[in-house]
Amino acid sequence: MNLRSLYTKFSLTTIAIMFISGLLAFMYSNFYYQQKLKPQNDEKNTTIALNIANYIEENPHIDIADYLDHLSAVGYQFLLINEQNDERFFGAPFRNNTLSEETKESVLRGEVFHGMLEFPRETFITGFFSNELMNSIGVPLKQGEDHYALFMRPDIKMLFNEMHFLFAWILLLTVILSIIFVLIGVRYLIHPISKLTKATKELSEGNFSIELEIDREDEIGNLAASFTNMARQLKKLDDMKNEFISNVTHDLQSPLANIKGYVSLLEKETLSKEEKADYIAIINNETNRLSNLSKQLLLLSSLEQEDGFVNKQSYNLSEQLKEVIYNHQWLIQEKAIMVSYSLKDVSVVGDPSLLYNVWDNLLTNAIKYNNVNGEINIMVEEDTSFIHVSFTDTGVGLSAEAKEKIFDRFYREDQARTRSIEGSGLGLSIVEFIVQLHEGEIFVESEKGKGSTFMIKLPVNSENSQTSI
Repeated sequence: MNLRSLYTKFSLTTIAIMFISGLLAFMYSNFYYQQKLKPQNDEKNTTIALNIANYIEENPHIDIADYLDHLSAVGYQFLLINEQNDERFFGAPFRNNTLSEETKESVLRGEVFHGMLEFPRETFITGFFSNELMNSIGVPLKQGEDHYALFMRPDIKMLFNEMHFLFAWILLLTVILSIIFVLIGVRYLIHPISKLTKATKELSEGNFSIELEIDREDEIGNLAASFTNMARQLKKLDDMKNEFISNVTHDLQSPLANIKGYVSLLEKETLSKEEKADYIAIINNETNRLSNLSKQLLLLSSLEQEDGFVNKQSYNLSEQLKEVIYNHQWLIQEKAIMVSYSLKDVSVVGDPSLLYNVWDNLLTNAIKYNNVNGEINIMVEEDTSFIHVSFTDTGVGLSAEAKEKIFDRFYREDQARTRSIEGSGLGLSIVEFIVQLHEGEIFVESEKGKGSTFMIKLPVNSENSQTSI
């Protein structure tokens, strides 16, 4: 649906609501008049008519015709009927003079006719404005020995003539102005939506540098702000994707190029056994590098796509950390690193294989980026809510900029220098992802040239042994 169609539908819907609301309001008002105001109107006019009759009866010398003429001049309509059934009207003419003979006779006999109360109750007939003789009050009247039937009703047209036109103009202007303001208001609402539609189209075409100039404090303004923020996040993700592809390509091409080069060298017949052994060792290292990279990419992809389960169970964390340290003894001894640890005997609820990856990555980094004869300290502490695990090294440390990006994929602080250190730059990204899957947090404190401390905080809980990602 295009915006013109939306504008038309919105406008027509609003106008239809106005008319339906007006119709329902009129129907309710008519119902209220029939049930509440109509009896009150009948009672009030009956009292007036009886007072007129009483005044004439108490003043037998008064001229009835003159008196009724006088009253009609101030806003009443009358029909006077004598015993000979002679009729005389006073004031504005009735639109309908129909009145049954039975009614006339009953009033002459002394009964009161409640025409206003008994007037038809069909919907949309508001008796107060119906200028009919049937919609009147009839009272008996006696002057001397003469008996009369007096029928009376207010002359609504005379009493409300000016107001009638005023209300008509007010109603007409209200309808016209309401429609105009509805059209303007709808346009005000639709205009930013058109901007959002255009921006969405640009976004779908790959343009993430979108700034919507919609300065509003309502829901549409919030939507525009959210859309702009989404565009920025998509741009950031797009940049990360491009950087990710670039880094993956580089990390794949570099070992492949080395393997290809050294395989070519191995084809030379003049190579000594020592040279062949060195080349083969290099090829093995590059093959391992490719293997580790592919494994980490598969692990990260599997975690993000939620292909499997986090198989949580309660196990001894301290024993697992000791196992990780033992498995890295050859690397530790190779760099003559002193490893100390304070491992409180605690149990954690988590996926043992995934958390093993966390400790393995953190210890490998602590060894890899440490100095010869450096130190590594591993600590485990527990409070009422969390288990705290920290890895502290005396290695090269991180700059302030590196601390902000250390968990980004493929990030290595000095790209030129770290190419000589085996690694893909994915380890800490995987660490952060696994920790978040366990509802934990990871922090880093580091100073350039003085080493780093990585702190893991895992919640103490007793969840089910198998939880879906």
